[in-house]
This record gives sequence, structure tokens and C-alpha cells, in this order.
Amino acid sequence: MRFHKSKKTKAGRNDPCPCGSGLKYKKCCLRKGDAGVPTFEGTRNLYYRKYKICLKSREDIEGIRKTGQLVTKTLDFVEEKIRPGMTTDEINTLVHEFTIRNNATPAPLNYRGYPKSTCVSVNEVICHGIPGDRVLKDGDIVNVDVTSVLKGYYADANKTFFVGTPGDDAKKIADIAKESMKVGISMVRPGNTIGDIGWAIQNCAEKRGGTVVREFVGHGVGFEFHEAPQVPHYGKRGDGIVMVPGMVFTIEPMINLGRKELYVMKDKWTAVTKDRSLSAQFEQTILVTESGFESLTPY
Repeated sequence: MRFHKSKKTKAGRNDPCPCGSGLKYKKCCLRKGDAGVPTFEGTRNLYYRKYKICLKSREDIEGIRKTGQLVTKTLDFVEEKIRPGMTTDEINTLVHEFTIRNNATPAPLNYRGYPKSTCVSVNEVICHGIPGDRVLKDGDIVNVDVTSVLKGYYADANKTFFVGTPGDDAKKIADIAKESMKVGISMVRPGNTIGDIGWAIQNCAEKRGGTVVREFVGHGVGFEFHEAPQVPHYGKRGDGIVMVPGMVFTIEPMINLGRKELYVMKDKWTAVTKDRSLSAQFEQTILVTESGFESLTPY
């Protein structure tokens, strides 16, 4: 999802709780179990009215979880097939046919004019690579991004795979990207903020020699392909919207081995590192639970 600037929100310990209870934040969502914590319906109405965030019910979560299981199975299926000599369009065919066989729909197909069923991003391609006649070579890295719709529910995940035998740079950037995603996910819990996620990812990536792409961010998901909130993969601790149970969003840091700058190719989709350095990405769909988080696309 392309980043769009919005008004910054931040809740201090003594500020009114964003959930609308009328209590101070430190005595409400920051401390679970206190009397006076608002109902789920109240919080859901408040978060939609204030942030356009659609909190998910137990029934919704189960639907997204089932879609997420299909998404991870699709990625596992693709991983088994990837080899030097195949084209990125062959990967698209694998994803498309597997999704249809499982009674689901590939969300990217025809989304805002996107012509394929998945995004396949090789080496210097950061994201939104359109599958075509590019042939995978030994030593390449390739990211495959899968979003499926099953019984009306969306789930979204991606992985970066090695093609044949990876070189040292390939292993390094893939490892940084995967660790950065995991560190970001570890910050998900009620009372933390969206900014905490980006802060943790940025610290992790930069300490290990990577750079964080700014132009594309995580996003809410479940009822639609892209929902509120936006989830930047950089930022300051304590900034942004306070997380509450029922929020579902992706965490999907794009990490470059060189500089963070990018350009978008003439197809208006494919984002490439400006210095042609390697880029890697990992993504999961994450639920904020009462006590922390659950991945709805676990791997």
C-alpha cells in the first residue's frame, strides 16, 4: 500500500483514552481488567468514527483466519515449485490456479487495473512486480505476495524466496527483512501504538545495515484489500493510533541493502531500488488480541 500522510495522533498516559471511555489512557486501555473499560461495540464504533478503522468480531476473525490458512498454503505450494529457469508469469499461474482450486479469488487481479493475480518481485524490485517473461536465475531472490478472498474475507502475506543457491548479500538482506518483520510484530499489543511497530522495525533494520522503504506501508485488511490504518515501517515510539483488540492489519517491511530511495517504472506499478541494490520483504496479517497478537497467516 502506498503511504499517504495523515494527521499524527498520540496518546499520553494522562490523555483521555482513545477508546472513548472517558477515562485517562493509563487507567483504561493501558491497564487491562479495570472497571469501566468500554464494550467492544463501543470501541468499534469509536474507532470507525474517529479513524475509519473496522474492528473485527470473533466471527470476522475466524473468516480471516481461514483465508489466511489458504494464503500460507499458497506460499508453501509456490516455494516447492520455484527453480532457476522458470518465469515470473509461471509463478503467477501457480498462484492463480491454486487459489481458484480452493474456491477463492486472487485479490490483486484487476485491482485498480493491476493485470495479474500476484506480485512477483525479483532482486532490485521492491514490490508490485508484474509477472511476465523475466526468467529466474540461480542466486536470485524473489518475493511472492499473495492476497486471497475467501467467502468475503481477505488475508495478505508474502515471502522472499531464494532461487537456487543464494549469495551472501541475498542471505543478508532476506535475513534482515525477516527479522525486522518479526520485531515489528512483537510490538503488537493493546495499549501500544502503531508508531511502536515502525520504530522497532527501523531500529532493527538500520542496526544491521539495511534501509527502510518509506513510500509503501502496511495496512488494515479483512473486509477489503486495503483498509485503515496505515502501518509505516519507520517512525517514533509512542506515535500514532493506540492499538485495541479486534484490529487486523499487515506488517510488511520492505528493506533495501543499499539506499532507501526508489522509483516506479513506466508500468506505474513496479517499484525498484534507485541504486539497483537488492530488496527483500516479508509480510503477515496480524490480529491485536486481548493480551498481545495472533498471526492470521502464520509461517
